[in-house]
Amino acid sequence: MSVDSATVRRVAKLARIAVSDTDVTAMEAELNAILGFVEQLSEVDVTGVEPMTSVIPMEMKKREDRVTDGEKADDIVANAPASEDHFFMVPKVVE
Repeated sequence: MSVDSATVRRVAKLARIAVSDTDVTAMEAELNAILGFVEQLSEVDVTGVEPMTSVIPMEMKKREDRVTDGEKADDIVANAPASEDHFFMVPKVVE
């Protein structure tokens, strides 16, 4: 993929970056170099390589998975303007 000066101006406008006409050619070369490097990365053979989330292998912190009743219905509706039987009461808006 090749970037032209019109694309550089469009990207600058979308990013809300002021780019002078003299800087457009320099940015065009820089963006083409970046895209060339990205294209080189697609040529790397990654078959058999597992995806990783970190450079250092580490175990994720996990909490114990246990079922609790909660018993917090009163606390949840405590700040509601109106409630009934642990449910929020709201005014009717559709007739």
